[in-house]
Amino acid sequence: MTTHQTATRDEWMAARLRLWEAERELTHRGDELARQRQALPWVRIDKDYRFDTEAGTATLADLFQGRLQLLIYHFMFGVDYKAGCPSCSAIADGFDGIVTHLGNHDVTLMAVSRAPQARLQAYKDRMGWSFPWATAQALPGEDFNADFNVWFSEAQQREGGIEYNYRREPPMLQPDRTDRTDWTMRDSGSPAALQAAATGTDLSTYTRDRPGVSAFVLEDGVVYHTYSAYARGLDGLWGMFQWLDRAPKGRNEDGVWWRRHDEYPVR
Repeated sequence: MTTHQTATRDEWMAARLRLWEAERELTHRGDELARQRQALPWVRIDKDYRFDTEAGTATLADLFQGRLQLLIYHFMFGVDYKAGCPSCSAIADGFDGIVTHLGNHDVTLMAVSRAPQARLQAYKDRMGWSFPWATAQALPGEDFNADFNVWFSEAQQREGGIEYNYRREPPMLQPDRTDRTDWTMRDSGSPAALQAAATGTDLSTYTRDRPGVSAFVLEDGVVYHTYSAYARGLDGLWGMFQWLDRAPKGRNEDGVWWRRHDEYPVR
């Protein structure tokens, strides 16, 4: 017998209507947040960023593919990764279905990583994806991933120079240190460590790349940066979570439960 609260249909309807009011309030708050995002000032991009794509070398303006708006998903696939981040992969599983819709609304959706094109294309083939995916070239003084706070050096990690999700992180301790009070992500059993193992890297290497989304606009031939979000700011991009939030038991999580879609056991 269930231990969850039960009710009559009339009692359920009364509770549902109270929740409906709260949902409406949240929707309206989301609308207002969207307006605030669109009202952010724009920052002109003057650096000559370069990318490797399936079609060859491209500029940031080229990534717009003839449209006036560009959304970039900063996909965690570092140069030392053997495979893409499982969490980023779960998010990217939803890209192909919306790329066409966005493209017909003057928006290009593009993934960008640091791994070379050959490795990205091989992973796309494995995952069965078709969305565009570029490699950001790390040119002196023009490192796209570093400038948009989704890649950090080992020195930054060691010295506490990482600013991610608009906050500065404490230094990452070496594995042989016993003080575990400052950066719990380094623990071998942590979600981040499990994700690192799934990419074929160690925790330090894995966490030098980070996920994020950045928005750009092209106006009168000039590219402007308009918005970026990281960490839980990407929550709405996880299509599976939006469904789970409406399922009877919600996200029902105990650590990292998701896998790449070709790694689940056959049911």
